[in-house]
Amino acid sequence: MGKAEHRPGGGLMEFTPQQAATLAEIMLWRRDVRHFLADPVPEEVLERLRLAMDHTPSVGNARPWRVIRVESPNLRAAVRAEFERCNQNAAASYEGEQAAAYTKLKLAGLDAAPVQLAVFTETDPEAGHRLGRATMELTLQQSTAMAIFALWLTARAENLGVGAVSILEPRVMERLFRVPERWEFSAYLCIGKPAFTDDTPLLHRAEWQRNEETVWERR
Repeated sequence: MGKAEHRPGGGLMEFTPQQAATLAEIMLWRRDVRHFLADPVPEEVLERLRLAMDHTPSVGNARPWRVIRVESPNLRAAVRAEFERCNQNAAASYEGEQAAAYTKLKLAGLDAAPVQLAVFTETDPEAGHRLGRATMELTLQQSTAMAIFALWLTARAENLGVGAVSILEPRVMERLFRVPERWEFSAYLCIGKPAFTDDTPLLHRAEWQRNEETVWERR
């Protein structure tokens, strides 16, 4: 791979076409992984994932994401129980063929993922001094989402997979982890070596929802 042009003193940083192509490949092969191997992830790799979040832009440079590495077997079991409860409720909301299709979907990698992170957003951080969020408070949650995606792409570049478990009740998760009142649950991430890789979303392959292209309107 060619090297990006670097100009000392904070000058222009330009990347090569080969590097752009690599990024496109990483984006294409980034999947919401549900099937993991139980192989441990080296600590130095996890440190690079943490650094990826450090490099994420955020509103007012507030950096509102708060991350808990979940290692306690009891906590993991409690998260899994909450998922099972919420998943049963979700399944009950479908009927007929759609209900049958839902029950066949694997919607979480909680059983095998060696690394699990609970991610929260601090909803009124002192950092940033409220810059940029007086009229759009959701920019804090959007900042956290960007940090998660930075971690996600970095994990894929490290040949790891990430899966976000969203079938969880946020208030229950906040109580479970006994977080401060201003912390709002954002995501539960499963990380590890994927059991297989794919360039197509599983929900597309399962014919639950096709992967539609993004349309840019002109006005």
